[in-house]
Amino acid sequence: MRAVAVFPHQHDIRIIDVPEPPRPTGHQVLLRVLEVGICGTDRDIAAFEYGDPPIGSDHLILGHEAVAEVIQLGDDVTTLRVGDLVVPTVRRPCSDPNCPACQAHRQDFCTTGEFTERGIKHAHGYLTELVLEDDHNLIAVPTQLTDVAALVEPLSIGAKAVEQAQAVQTRLPWERQRARILVLGAGPIGMLGAAAMAVSGYDTIVYSREPGDSPRADRVRELGATYLSTEQTPIDKIPSVTGPIDVIYEAVGIASVAFAATEALAPNGLLILTGIPAPAEPAALPLDRIMKNIVLKNQAIVGTVNAARSAFELSVQKLEQAMYLVPHSIRGIITKRVPFDAAPEVLRQPHGVKDIVRVHS
Repeated sequence: MRAVAVFPHQHDIRIIDVPEPPRPTGHQVLLRVLEVGICGTDRDIAAFEYGDPPIGSDHLILGHEAVAEVIQLGDDVTTLRVGDLVVPTVRRPCSDPNCPACQAHRQDFCTTGEFTERGIKHAHGYLTELVLEDDHNLIAVPTQLTDVAALVEPLSIGAKAVEQAQAVQTRLPWERQRARILVLGAGPIGMLGAAAMAVSGYDTIVYSREPGDSPRADRVRELGATYLSTEQTPIDKIPSVTGPIDVIYEAVGIASVAFAATEALAPNGLLILTGIPAPAEPAALPLDRIMKNIVLKNQAIVGTVNAARSAFELSVQKLEQAMYLVPHSIRGIITKRVPFDAAPEVLRQPHGVKDIVRVHS
């Protein structure tokens, strides 16, 4: 069978032949991969800036935003049936018995850093025709979400951010009113984060560099969010346009933008960081004022990364809500579907917001 793999030492990415998986046993499930979404992490790996093959392998099979069909079950699987539509989680726990996070099945909070990630770090991914996976790493998805199920994994980051925002805000000694959320960036993580926030009842504003009359700005408004363009609103003018912001959801991966935006944070506000910035020249920021505000205004900063099972389950719920409320807008996040043979090309050159590789029709 075929797979798309990156060879870091050779600086090569290509379609290769790999053996088919054996018949599943125990809690294993054999999956027929239908589609795999392509994200910035995949493109960083394809550019040889990131990603680690399994120990002893010279290549890494890519793909972590997968949707698949169950075709065979191990004898101990009781929660899934043949024909079910599933989305696999990505991060696997470390083996250290002293890591409380991984022992509690919350490897997204791993304390050792020795976790593995399918298609990213020391474990092959899903950009292949068939794959074996344990049942507890699979999230069942309603069949009515088939055409957008590849969005569950990236949406799980926004779903986890909703969880964290709600958890952090419970520290306040009163019940919160409708919170105002500022999403930085209108890429896939930003758009899906905005969708998660909007369907959760937050007053959501997306701030990005595209013009206010661009198709992407229209897509944001279709999600039920407000769009602000950097062309009309410099970052230091955001508070005068929006009013105080309760939560900033960063989805641009640019540190100077993320921390400059904290000037808009309200007292007791929260900054959620999702991006991993590329190396850049040091930026001039008023760090003394930023730190002073964080302390005196009881503000908080948290990072959110590859989500646990609970966030994937919440992601499916949010996607169902969004598809009920704004189906056209959610489908519009997917820019293009390409055949399997085109995967290496689309990994090198994106087409728009979200590209999807069709593995099986």
